[in-house]
Amino acid sequence: MGLFDDDTADDTAPPAFSGPSLFGDEPEAPSTAAAYRVLARKYRPTTFNDLIGQEALVRTLRNAFAMNRIAHAFMLTGVRGVGKTTTARILARALNCTGPDGNGGPTPDPCGLCENCIAILADRHPDVVEMDAASNTGVDDVREIIEATRFRPLSARTKVFIIDEVHMLSKQAFNALLKTLEEPPPHIKFVLATTEIRKVPITVLSRCQRFDLRRVAVSELSAHFTRIAQKEAVAISPGAIEHIARAADGSVRDGLSLLDQAIARGSEDETGITAEMVAEMLGLADRSYVFELMDALVAGDAAKALEIADGAYARGADLGVLLADLLGLTHLLTRMKSVPALTASTTLPEAERTRGAALAGVLSIPFLGRLWQMLLKGVQEVEAAPDRRAAAEMILIRLCHVADMPPPGELLKRITEGGATAQGGAGPGPSGGGSRAVANGAPMVMQAAPRAITFNDVVALAETKRDVTLFAHLRQSVHLVRFAPPVIELRLEPHAPRDLAGKLAALLEAETHRRWTIALSNAPGAPTIDQAEGKAESEVMQSAVTHPLVLAILAEFPGAKIEKLHPGEAAAEPEMPADWAALAPPDEFYEGDDE
Repeated sequence: MGLFDDDTADDTAPPAFSGPSLFGDEPEAPSTAAAYRVLARKYRPTTFNDLIGQEALVRTLRNAFAMNRIAHAFMLTGVRGVGKTTTARILARALNCTGPDGNGGPTPDPCGLCENCIAILADRHPDVVEMDAASNTGVDDVREIIEATRFRPLSARTKVFIIDEVHMLSKQAFNALLKTLEEPPPHIKFVLATTEIRKVPITVLSRCQRFDLRRVAVSELSAHFTRIAQKEAVAISPGAIEHIARAADGSVRDGLSLLDQAIARGSEDETGITAEMVAEMLGLADRSYVFELMDALVAGDAAKALEIADGAYARGADLGVLLADLLGLTHLLTRMKSVPALTASTTLPEAERTRGAALAGVLSIPFLGRLWQMLLKGVQEVEAAPDRRAAAEMILIRLCHVADMPPPGELLKRITEGGATAQGGAGPGPSGGGSRAVANGAPMVMQAAPRAITFNDVVALAETKRDVTLFAHLRQSVHLVRFAPPVIELRLEPHAPRDLAGKLAALLEAETHRRWTIALSNAPGAPTIDQAEGKAESEVMQSAVTHPLVLAILAEFPGAKIEKLHPGEAAAEPEMPADWAALAPPDEFYEGDDE
C-alpha cells in the first residue's frame, strides 16, 4: 500500500485540497446549484412533431424526405419566435442522422441518440455552421462560406449552412452568394431565415424553396403553455395563460419568456399565478375593466368611464394599452355583429362569448365603425402626447360625448321630419333650371338642361377627338357671342392662337360634313367656360352654406364645415351625346358622289 493509498478514495480523482492556497485565500466551495435554463431553451422543439402551429411546413418536409426530393436551399420566413432557427437545426439533424445503430439515412424523425444528433443539438457540430447575418453583413463573410463549401464534411453526411436574418446581408454579399446558392456541391445544404422577406432580393428567393411560418394562434399557445406549466409543476390560472398567449402575439419564444417572468413573479404566493398578477406584470387592464369601460362609453357616462380608467391606472395598467384593448374589443364586437355564429364559438373565452354577445346585440355597425376610427386615432394621439394618461382621458371623454350622437343618416331623418325640406332655399343654377339639396353634404345639384346642341357640345367634341390644345383654348380663351349652327360668333382673348377659328371650323366640318362659319367679334360675349364654372361653384357653395338643412346639420355638429361638394343622384344620370347627325346635310347631298 502506497503512501497515499486509501480504500475509500476514488482512484481516478485527484486528492482533495484543503487549507489556504498559495496566495493565502480560502478555497471556494463547489457550487451545487445547477445552471437554470430558461423555458424557451428548455422546451425548444427537437423534432418536427414538437413544432406547434406549422402543420403545412412539417407535412411538406416529411413528404420531401419520403420521396427523396430534398431541396438544396430553404428560405424560412416569419415573425420572431415562431421557430425558424429551430426548424433549421431540426432539418440539419434530419439530414445527418445515422440512427442508434449508425447505419441510418436521412429521416424526418432524427433519433437524437447518434453522435451527429447529439452534437448538432448541443450546437457543437463542425459541419453545421450558423452565421448571424445581422453582425456579419459583408462580402468577406460570405466568401468564407463559399470557400468552406469546397471541402467535404468532416464527420457528417451533409454540411449545412444556416444564415439567420439573411436580409441584413449587403447587396455585394448577396451577389457573391448567388452562384453557390444556385448550384452548390451535392454535400451542401443552405437554410436561410429572415423576418423581413421583402428585403431579400428576388434573385435569392428564386433559388430557394420558401416556407412561410405562420403566427401561432392564441388557442394553440394557451394549450402549449398549459402543458409546460404542468411539467414545471406551476399553478397558473387559465386567465393568466390567456393573457400571456395574447401578449405573445403569435410568437412561441416571446410567450415562453413571459411565462418565465410570470413564474418568477408568482413564486412568492402559494395560491399560484392569477390573471390579475399577469395583467399587472404586463401593464394590462383586467378584461372586466375593458367590458365595463365599453359599457360606460356606450351609455355616454364620462364620470363612470374616468372612474374605471383611474382604477385600471392605479393597478398599474397603461391607459394607452387600455385604449388598444378597447380597439380590439370593438373589432371583436364588429365581427360578432357581422358573423352571429361567432358568439357560440368555443375558441373565444367565456367573457367574450357572454358579455361580448350582449354588447354586439345592442350596438350597430355604423356605431362600431365610428368607434373604431376614433379609437384608432386616439391610440396614435396617446403615443404622441407628453402625458399619456391625460391624453387617454381626453379621448374617453370625447368618446362618451359622441356615443349619444345619432349617425348622420338618422340625424338627417330627424331634421327632415322636423320641418326642414330638401327643396327650400335654392336659387336657379347656371343652366337656368332649379336646384335642390341632397343629404350627402353636397347640397346643390343642377337639373338637366333641354336636349340640344350647344357650344358646350362643341367643346366636348374637341375633347373627344383628343385635340388637347383646341379643347383648352375653347374653355379658357373663348367668349361666346352667338351660337346659331352652322354659324358661331366668338370673341377671343389676346393670348388665343390665331388659327383657332380655322381649327374649330375644320373640326366641325369633319364631324358634320357641312361648312361652318366661325366669325370673330368685338362684343363682350359670355364668360369663358372656366369662368362660368368657377362662378357656378361659388354660387352653389354659397347656396349650400345658407340652406336650412345644412344649417341644421352644422348646428348639430359644432365646428364642422363644408369641405367639398359631391354630385348627388340627380347629377349621376349619363347625358346623351350631342346629335351631330342632325346637322349633317340631307342624303341628296351625297347622291352622285362616286367615292
